[in-house]
Amino acid sequence: MDNIKSYVGQHKDRFINELIELLKTPSVSADSAYSQDVMDTADAVLESLKAAGCDNVELCDTPGYPIVYGEKIIDKNLPTVLVYGHYDVQPADPVDLWDSPPFEPVIKKTELHPEGAIFARGACDDKGQMYMHVKALEYMVRNNNLPCNVKFMIEGEEEVGSPSLAWFVERNQEKLANDVILISDTGMISNEQPSITTGLRGLSYVEVEVTGPNRDLHSGLYGGAVANPINVLTKMIASLHDENNHITIPGFYDKVEELSREERDEMAKAPFSLEEYKRALNIEDVYGENGYTTNERNSIRPTLDVNGIWGGYTGQGAKTVIPSKAYAKISMRLVPAQDWHEITELFSKHFTSIAPKGVTVKVTPHHGGQAYVTPIDSVGYQAAAAAYEESFGIKPIPVRSGGSIPIVALFEKELKSKTIMMGFGLDSDAIHSPNEHYGIFNYLKGIETIPLFYKYFTELSNK
Repeated sequence: MDNIKSYVGQHKDRFINELIELLKTPSVSADSAYSQDVMDTADAVLESLKAAGCDNVELCDTPGYPIVYGEKIIDKNLPTVLVYGHYDVQPADPVDLWDSPPFEPVIKKTELHPEGAIFARGACDDKGQMYMHVKALEYMVRNNNLPCNVKFMIEGEEEVGSPSLAWFVERNQEKLANDVILISDTGMISNEQPSITTGLRGLSYVEVEVTGPNRDLHSGLYGGAVANPINVLTKMIASLHDENNHITIPGFYDKVEELSREERDEMAKAPFSLEEYKRALNIEDVYGENGYTTNERNSIRPTLDVNGIWGGYTGQGAKTVIPSKAYAKISMRLVPAQDWHEITELFSKHFTSIAPKGVTVKVTPHHGGQAYVTPIDSVGYQAAAAAYEESFGIKPIPVRSGGSIPIVALFEKELKSKTIMMGFGLDSDAIHSPNEHYGIFNYLKGIETIPLFYKYFTELSNK
């Protein structure tokens, strides 16, 4: 560990500067205007893997953006770790809410990050966390202490649902063969108390369209006589929860597992301050499904949220119209045993059925994925726990995350291997939001900790 700390300390400025350069390129996969930037970022990741010590590196074509593949095979009889990450980022909108330009990275000190944090889109999700693995490989190769084989699969479409990843994985199972998959696209409880994400919620993401009259109408001449799609849509959305914030879609909870009191009590041991949580979000109180704590609501319970809603006139000044159409984007986070295809179908059937006469409804599924749970008695989890304990000086706590990484279930299905989620971000890092940032402590600590995972995974695999 002293050797790793020394190496990171010696190269700290270079590591930070390299990440800053990577963050300057707006690799927004959701917007075709940035397609060249996405491709440029793929090239930059490829070059970084070469420099770090991969013997074989290539850009692999897909129906969408390329996947960057790299490998360092030292002995085929040794275990193989497959590192997954993504080089694309979320759109920066709304840009006017950023304190500094989203693709002009700056380092600022904060209360949680006295050593400074890098503010930029993608700093934590996922360029900063992905790049930790590149630098960890560099350390192991240059110091001749890589204990096993390593492969990298870094994609450019995660933020749009990884539409090409299944296509690639299904066609490259031999190339991607591994003993464990390692991902850093999650977080931990705090810089003092590390944690390992052992569960992810699934996801169903849909867009709905409500159509009324065949054109926008004068709200004075037609108001009160013709269904207003925005009024109708808001009523339909409101009806999706009851007075206890329970989702009203028939069959939605049929396969939801109710955790035992013992399991819920074990989860409750994770340090959590409700007052600090509310203060950090500047809210007076929390809100959610009755009968569950805040940490249970955002991890072991399914949810339904409107992610965007629009229609009619939203420009400056007034325009008195009844719009022809109204739209909303809706995401449902799912728990183990809930199949996202089935939930999407249940939603579509229900949402269409509650529409009043006078409007028509169209539901367009976008993407989704299954929930996932990593067993804590697996070799991969034990190796990660030992790595965190040596690096931080305290045992990590297993936690279930409210987020979704749909490809994790795909990996287990196609590659038959478990995924270990070693995240180093914090809930306060504002991923997907204005002013996203990543602590320099977290970035460097990740580089220190990841080689220890390789060490312990190799040792435990050989027992």
